[in-house]
Amino acid sequence: MEASHTRLSAAVLSDLLNGPHPPLLLDVRLEDDYRCTRLPGAVGNCVFEVAFTERLPGLAPDLSAPVCVYGSGPGSLESRMAAEKLVRLGYTSVQELLGGIDAWRAAGLPVEEGPAAVPEPSVRDGLHPVDLRESRILWIGRNLLNRHEGHIALKSGDLVIRNGHLVGGGFVIDMTSIACLDLAGDPRHDVLIRHLLDHDFFDVALYPEARFIITDTEPVPSPFPGSPNLLVRGNLTLKDVTAPLDFTACAGITPEGKPAAQASFAFDRTLWNVLYGSGKWFRRLGGHLVNDLIELQVRIVGADATAG
Repeated sequence: MEASHTRLSAAVLSDLLNGPHPPLLLDVRLEDDYRCTRLPGAVGNCVFEVAFTERLPGLAPDLSAPVCVYGSGPGSLESRMAAEKLVRLGYTSVQELLGGIDAWRAAGLPVEEGPAAVPEPSVRDGLHPVDLRESRILWIGRNLLNRHEGHIALKSGDLVIRNGHLVGGGFVIDMTSIACLDLAGDPRHDVLIRHLLDHDFFDVALYPEARFIITDTEPVPSPFPGSPNLLVRGNLTLKDVTAPLDFTACAGITPEGKPAAQASFAFDRTLWNVLYGSGKWFRRLGGHLVNDLIELQVRIVGADATAG
């Protein structure tokens, strides 16, 4: 059941603030937003932080006193989330400003303003070498009942940025670095790795590297922040095959101004001549059947830009 609290219009809240028992105003947006612009007299406590509830007794020690929370505006749920938390913690007079600070300003009511907001980070156009310490590839392989997961290292790579967006680049994968995390410390780890490196799987003796080259990117229309916002098209060279590989990614700029992208996707290994245990190519595999799809979780972070 949804926690119960009172929802107020900007006009009603304004009247309450000018009355004999004004509520405590609690701004639950990001601290940077609170410092930039806030309702007069409001105190800040970002609801996205795990310390939100720990700070409440110091800000609102009386559980029976009125508290009004507010957030950014319509369609952003931080104030509702905060109000529900307060009710569950035992506050008995919880209010929420409908429409947040946007509605308050639209009603012509006063705000306090602090220093201008820090501008969003930007990234220079050009070639950005891949930061090998920050970048990684995780893999997951399965059969009917079991799964293994591990990591594989990058040897090198770069990202091409144009007009602030990822448009090209590529990276080299060190196939000799395959490791299995779920078997770490288990004698079976080395057995599995030898099998993956062998000629009937990745044949690393002949093909110690794999390469992925970005051929094209295309923005995904109207994504929400945190959802895939970029279609990446490219060519993967694995073993003796180069074939197209397309996937969606979440791409953007880190707070430090580095280009970055993350993607989770599966690819059919048999298209790259990795045939061991494939039901498409062998009969009566029994317990040696291995799913054709390998899942990858890729995180790529660029370092400082160079001319390009």
